[in-house]
Amino acid sequence: MLLAKGLVVLWLLPVLCCVAHAQQGKSTPAKTSLTGHYEGTAKNKAEDVITVTIDLTEKEGALSGTISSSHGNFTITGGSRQGETVTLEFDASGTGGTISLRMHEDRLVGTWSAGDDGGPVDVKKAVAQESAPKGKS
Repeated sequence: MLLAKGLVVLWLLPVLCCVAHAQQGKSTPAKTSLTGHYEGTAKNKAEDVITVTIDLTEKEGALSGTISSSHGNFTITGGSRQGETVTLEFDASGTGGTISLRMHEDRLVGTWSAGDDGGPVDVKKAVAQESAPKGKS
């Protein structure tokens, strides 16, 4: 009887270790890449709704890309990511601009500022559209 209990313990120990390791892996989510095309809106101090697209590239911790809006196109000159917090810096015709965002699933939500203007911004990662299948010629 004592031998049977010892065998059960020896069998259960590796199983419990595997379960604990699997649970540990679930508690640390994988870091999702920010690279992609985002679409949404922003508002300025005058409460104008501004359509915005952000083409963002994250490579080796550096953020780069472009911002296109109904108020102009801007180059992302730098940026950083700390956990769920994202900061983008852009050139707004000689005036530096900043966008401070938080990641919410497939959305980036926060505020922007450039000079004495600014307001909220909310963009969603757009799904890449596949090109139509080509027929045989």
